[in-house]
Amino acid sequence: MESTIRDFIHYISVEKGLAANTLEAYNRDLHAFCSYLKKENINDFREVTRNSITAYLQALRKSGKATSTLSRNMASIRSFYNYLFQERLIVDNPTADLESPKLEKKLPRVLTTQEVELLLEQPDLQQVAGLRDKAMLEVIYATGIRVSELMSLDVLDVNLEAGFIRCTGKGAKERIVPMGSVAIHFVSEYLRRGRPKLIRNKDEPAMFVNQHGKRLTRQGFWKILKKYARQAGIKKDITPHTLRHSFATHLLENGADLRSVQEMLGHADISTTQIYTQLTKSKLRDIYKKTHPRA
Repeated sequence: MESTIRDFIHYISVEKGLAANTLEAYNRDLHAFCSYLKKENINDFREVTRNSITAYLQALRKSGKATSTLSRNMASIRSFYNYLFQERLIVDNPTADLESPKLEKKLPRVLTTQEVELLLEQPDLQQVAGLRDKAMLEVIYATGIRVSELMSLDVLDVNLEAGFIRCTGKGAKERIVPMGSVAIHFVSEYLRRGRPKLIRNKDEPAMFVNQHGKRLTRQGFWKILKKYARQAGIKKDITPHTLRHSFATHLLENGADLRSVQEMLGHADISTTQIYTQLTKSKLRDIYKKTHPRA
């Protein structure tokens, strides 16, 4: 069974161009499923039935796994069996018409515009690292790109004259995202006064580099963000994705249309973007309750 999983991972890597993190998740989920099957004396994927998969998901639930974990495992197993059926390695697909566990839709945590302003004011622009940090924070809030996309940016991906960045998102899909004048200014300052002092090799392509002149990592950015959140006195638990959520919510609050926000975020399905409209409606209700005399 392990060799079949390897073939599948290779297939989705080549054919779908999925990100390394996604491939690792598929691999991890399927090997966990494989271990469960062996304990149940099932040693061939062709012996798996709909009931086998349902029992596995129930076992995960009993072990305390979150609904999101169950849903992701179901997605991994379904993709795997679709592949087996497509390659004619099985006659019947046990995942056909099998529903995924219902996910509780939690509204994403966002910052207020005042909190964003506080956060963006924290970097010390007299320091080289501060120039870099200011540019990074302005870019991620101005564009709503994922932290992995921010860290993957090369100098050539940023067009300051035209005011946009080119980034590669999930599934190796490339998109162009506009960048505001404030972000353009601070990126320009970083490129002029900060980056030249950080890089060790003039051929380094990365836009944002660490103290050793190498491409900054996601973990590195996470630490930087946490530090500035503490300095700003923001009590909310902030992650890089919080800035992405805030970007989308603030755009919608100020009249942006949903399709444009979807395109900028790189969402394949507009239903993913629609969750932000719930946040704006929730804010409107709060304003109404606080201000209407008969609320």
